[in-house]
This record gives sequence, structure tokens and C-alpha cells, in this order.
Amino acid sequence: MLNKWLFTRIDNSALIVFRIIFGALLAIEAFGAIFTGWVRRVMIEPDFTFNFIGFEFLQPLPGNGMIWYYAIMGLFGIFVMLGFKYRISILVYTLMWAGVYLMQKSSYNNHYYLLMLLCFLMFLLPAHRYASIDVWRNPEKKKISMPRWVWLLLVGQMLIVYTYAAIAKLYPDWFNGTLPGLLMNARKDYWLVGDFLQQEWVHYSIAYFGFFFDLLIIPLLLWKRTRLFAFLAAIFFHLFNSFIFHIGIFPYLALAFTLFFFSSERINRYFLWKKPYYNKQEIKVPNYRKPLLLFLGIWFFVQLALPVRHWFFQDDVLWTEEGHRLSWRMMLRSKSGIIEFKVVDKANRQDTIKVKTEDYLSAKQLRAMPSKPDMIWQFAQRLEKGYAEQGKEVEIYVDSKVSVNARPYELFIDPSVDLAAVKWDHFHHAPWILPSSID
Repeated sequence: MLNKWLFTRIDNSALIVFRIIFGALLAIEAFGAIFTGWVRRVMIEPDFTFNFIGFEFLQPLPGNGMIWYYAIMGLFGIFVMLGFKYRISILVYTLMWAGVYLMQKSSYNNHYYLLMLLCFLMFLLPAHRYASIDVWRNPEKKKISMPRWVWLLLVGQMLIVYTYAAIAKLYPDWFNGTLPGLLMNARKDYWLVGDFLQQEWVHYSIAYFGFFFDLLIIPLLLWKRTRLFAFLAAIFFHLFNSFIFHIGIFPYLALAFTLFFFSSERINRYFLWKKPYYNKQEIKVPNYRKPLLLFLGIWFFVQLALPVRHWFFQDDVLWTEEGHRLSWRMMLRSKSGIIEFKVVDKANRQDTIKVKTEDYLSAKQLRAMPSKPDMIWQFAQRLEKGYAEQGKEVEIYVDSKVSVNARPYELFIDPSVDLAAVKWDHFHHAPWILPSSID
């Protein structure tokens, strides 16, 4: 039964067209980051980047090196789209994208993480077996079918993303319209729709439609009777997000993903006119069956476990941020912080310096750091290292207050703890994060 479920051959039209769109979006993501100035603002102008802790060896290239870095990524995105040396092209893009993802988190976005996962999965999949330069150069590579596990892997991954996004919305500030209202208030000056977005019924509509969309979109796409309705809802949902939130390629990537729910005959009619339709339903069990089963088991275990790890940390993830990343908690809170760093010279404790953070950080970093404990800790470590290079031993203390979803500001970091002296622990709650009053 398992062999039939995983290794029955099915038509591969959806995968082929998805590869073409996916490659084009990869190129747009890379070149767009250059031409919008994102690379310069995030990678070149700051004195240093807040990398993922443990990946300090990943640093931006000097000068305009990161512009060339992204240009090369864009080129490999085009290669993926064309199916030119596909495995090498998608592998290079995956590694380069993972590098920039882990290199900075001032512009952290769950969609960046999703793109890294999809790049890795697409590297494993036979997405270049039709309508590609690889097939044109070597016709023996041509295939019009694929094993069903390919479809299950991609659909299963997106089911996890959407389902956890829905679960994460199960808290009062989402359903009482508070958080949607705050998100829309930041867009009150939008041309034509700014005033419309401030209406209370719009906030409730966003809250409930967003929750039910995330919860039900995959099941509704799977059922033929609701597929067209779900597809139209997806178009509205993702285009609304693209226009209102400006979240890059993700809305269009999500729409491209709906290809996997439509019949291959329809996909061929619109995109691959000359491609034969495969319907033999052959079962071909490959030699890699056991390694594949092991991989699928580990992959889905990790994908199911990572988003719930915040339950094993003390206090609310909305406050501590511990377990927030890699967990599909998308647009779920509005936070602001006030912070001051105090440097105390150990040799002369009367010698105290209040740090001007604007002398060290970019505007984007200044907005992100005050409410993120790991970034606060990293900046304290950065300060301590800088003074050590001057031959001074110092202690670093923080006076920090944070507001979550427009609540009153509360003390965030224990002001009596020397952050230069503490170690970061990935697996335990940081005791120097003070408790919150979030219900």
C-alpha cells in the first residue's frame, strides 16, 4: 500500500511549470533586491549585520561585493527557469540564499525561510525533465511523469506552513481585531484605500478571513467541488497581501503552488501545448526506497516539531521571541522598544558610558533590535569586543522597555545583568528576559 501511495507514476506537468515560474521568481527576488536598494541598505551600509547566532563566520562581502553576489544569484535563478544545468543551478542558489538568510536577521521574514526550504526540495526533485535546456541537450533525460511522493512532499510542506500559520493566530489580539487594526493603521496613508483600511469591520474581516484561509485553503484546493472557489480566494488573498504588505515574491509563489491541485490536462492546455498527458498509473519502486522513507520521516518530523518549540520555553513567545523564527508565525504582533546600553569600565566603575546606538546601527537595525533579546545580546557582545580591542574590560547593562500590540511599555531586560558576561543558550529560556504581563 505504501509503495502504491508513494511510487505510482503521475503526470509531471505541474512540477515542470512550477519550476519555470519558481526560477523566474528566484531571479526577480535577487535582481529586485539590488534595484530596490535592499542589498545596499541591509548588507552594505550597516557596519555589521545581526547574523543567526552560531553563524558569525557568514559576513557580507566588502565593498559592492554583495551586489555582485545577488546578481550571480539572479543569474542562477534564470538558469533554474530555463532548466540549464538544473541541479547545479538550484544547488548554488540554495546555498547562496541560505548564506544571506543566516547572515542577517534585521529583515527577517518567514517567507525567506520558506524560500530556502523550497529551494532545497526543488534540488531533490526531477523538475528539469521537460521543457528545459538540459532535455534539449540530452533528450534521454525527458520524462512526462514523476513518482507521487514528489507531489506529496510539496503539498505536505505547504500544508504545514498554512496550518501552523492558522494555529498561531489563535490568540485574543488577532480575533478581537487589535492586531489587524494596528497593521492597517500603519497603512492609513495608502493611496485610495488608506481610509477604507481603518474601518473596524475591515479589521475583523482580515482577522477571520486570514484565519480560515490559512486553515482551509489546502483542503479546499484538494476537493474538486471547492477548488475553483479556493483558487479565486487565493488570488484575492495573496494579491491583497502583495498590495498592502509589500512582501516580495511570496504571494506569487503561493499562487504558482496552486498548480499542483489542477489537472494536468488543464495545465498542458494553458502552458505545455505539446506535452503528452501521462495516465498509465505505473508503480515503479526505486532502489532508493529506504533512504527516501528515512528522509521523508526526518524532514516532516523536523517541520512539525520546529514550530511548536516555543511551548517549551518559559513565558509567551510574543514577549520573549524565543521560538518565534522558523515557526510560520507571520504578521502576528506589533512590537516597539526603547533601549539604552550602559558601559561600565571594570577598572574604574565610576567611568560609565551611555551608548549612542545610532552611531553603530542602521535605521532598520534600530527598529528591529530593541524588541529582540538575541539581537540585544549580540549588540552587547559587539560592544564588549570593541572595548576589549581598546584594552578595556567592561560590563554591559541594558535599560529596556517593550510594548506588544500597543500595550503599555514594560521592563524587558533585567537591568542588573551584565550581558557581556552571559552566554547564549539556544535550548533554554534566557533568565535575564523579565516576565511579561501578556495574557
